[in-house]
Amino acid sequence: MPDSRRTPSWLWPNLLSLDAPLVALAWLFMFERTWRMYLPWHGFAALGLSVWGIYVLDRIIDLKLLGEGDEKLGPRHEFHRRCLPWLGWLALLAVIAAGVLAGFFMPAEIFQYGKIVLVLLVAFFVLTVFALQDKEIPVFRNITAGFIFGYGTAMAAHVYVPLYEPSQGAWVLLITPEMLAFAFLCILNISAIHFWEHSRRTTDEERRAQNDLSLVLPLAVLALACLVFALRDPDSTTRPFFYAVLTATALLYILNRQREKFSIDALRVMADLAMVAPLPVFFALSAG
Repeated sequence: MPDSRRTPSWLWPNLLSLDAPLVALAWLFMFERTWRMYLPWHGFAALGLSVWGIYVLDRIIDLKLLGEGDEKLGPRHEFHRRCLPWLGWLALLAVIAAGVLAGFFMPAEIFQYGKIVLVLLVAFFVLTVFALQDKEIPVFRNITAGFIFGYGTAMAAHVYVPLYEPSQGAWVLLITPEMLAFAFLCILNISAIHFWEHSRRTTDEERRAQNDLSLVLPLAVLALACLVFALRDPDSTTRPFFYAVLTATALLYILNRQREKFSIDALRVMADLAMVAPLPVFFALSAG
């Protein structure tokens, strides 16, 4: 176990892989409120357990495929190395428990949604194997990971929509503006860390500028899209959601501008906080 006297308290959620589940649960709540439905407790539990288990297993795979001391391994991986094998068994139990909750307590439509997630997960882990051998930024892996996170979070709420609107379903979710906006945000959140790490490893100013543009331009596109979606909503039911995405987008942009002031570990934590910070904004706008 890492020495708690040397490990800052703000880093522990990241080391324990609790950051991603917290982000997923916060946005699941916003999806639930936006789509005006009641989501039972086991929907939140299944999502939180599955996200935590998958993240832990992903880091264990990194450890198995990369040699000790590899520059791609950080404090999170070192923590998992010291906690093997029991942490791996806990992650496996968490995924199994999530599957049981989903299979026995959630609507039968969850299996249709699950098929899409399973295909994406297989693609993600295949891309992970190839990305670990590459020194460049794993663009396709990041896109797949962000889309899985966005779709997987949204589906925990959207699976209840077909109960009231039979025309809805797993394939419809793929083109739902709310899910797409959140998935795009997740892709940029994941990619931001890789861009920041890559920029610090290179002395090529042109490459650093290219990394900056590769993040700033998509952030601007997402911000504009959110404004369009929000203003085109005649009933204003989805406006709080898109303004929440816009808030997270703005926070990631600010972090990108101030990134030289912080360590990579601190940037990781703040990037996750940028994903949770829009929750009070969503509350305030929904109440209004």
